[in-house]
Amino acid sequence: MLRFDDAPKRATNLSLNAKVLDAAKELGMNISATVDELLAAEVRRRYWERWNEDNREAIADYNARIEREGLPLTRYRSFAKGGE
Repeated sequence: MLRFDDAPKRATNLSLNAKVLDAAKELGMNISATVDELLAAEVRRRYWERWNEDNREAIADYNARIEREGLPLTRYRSFAKGGE
């Protein structure tokens, strides 16, 4: 799992839309924290998007196997027996 907490900060230069930046400052927003949070969310989204694409065939094979053979250990699932 991707975890970004407790990582050190690193200075960087960004070019942002001047009007958006002015409005954000006027609203008292912490630009660094906002960009950091949004960038982390986008990195997570793209990471899992890539992971799913890279593992698409294995996931499809597993789903086909479950469809064909059923879930492993199903007979031990007492909650799935309809209250018996």
